[in-house]
Amino acid sequence: MQGITGEFDDLEIHSFRHPSSLENIRTFCDADVGGFSKVNMDLELFPTRNGEGEGYYGRFHGNISIELPPDRPMIQRSGYAAWRTNQRGRTLFGQPFWNVDPYRFLALRVKSSGSKYFINIQTDSIVESDLHQHRLFAKTPGQWEVIHIPIGDFVRTNHGRVTEPQAEILREKVKTVGIGLIDRVPGPFELCIDRIWATNHATSVPMPRLRPEVPPGMITDKT
Repeated sequence: MQGITGEFDDLEIHSFRHPSSLENIRTFCDADVGGFSKVNMDLELFPTRNGEGEGYYGRFHGNISIELPPDRPMIQRSGYAAWRTNQRGRTLFGQPFWNVDPYRFLALRVKSSGSKYFINIQTDSIVESDLHQHRLFAKTPGQWEVIHIPIGDFVRTNHGRVTEPQAEILREKVKTVGIGLIDRVPGPFELCIDRIWATNHATSVPMPRLRPEVPPGMITDKT
């Protein structure tokens, strides 16, 4: 009926509100190729109300180093960190994807430290290393906010460089979504993420937070 009426419910891409949230993402940084940056993704509890926790959020943080590995002369650039969702598991019907074709915006609820972050979308394109990217512009660093990015505004890139000719994002076959830090400013960074979803409403309100399903604490995935 949604296809008939044109009124589509918001499409959840990834939420950090559940204790198992970290099972479906991976982190990486220049340390994977010999660099010295560090990256972590933790789950932390939202502040409690009336003594009860109100669910988790993701804390993407670490330290950026632009030092080059002395024993790997082929490495000419360092100073990056990122995370992304895993590809959805294969089924009897093939590889599943997120279909964002019915939607106008990619929405994120985040709390930024003000560093230069990019949203990365990977699709099932011919060139596997292609990404569609858009700057994450935070209006209120240090505070939670909902950011809406028109899906049509994402730019095709490859290894951080704009690729020509530009191609329309393959909306029906989104494989992964993530966030990267590429400003190469040495020092600590932190970005808190509640959830990411596709929507047609530029003023959509994120769903209420959920109570945690396990006792209060922190779940950490360190790379």
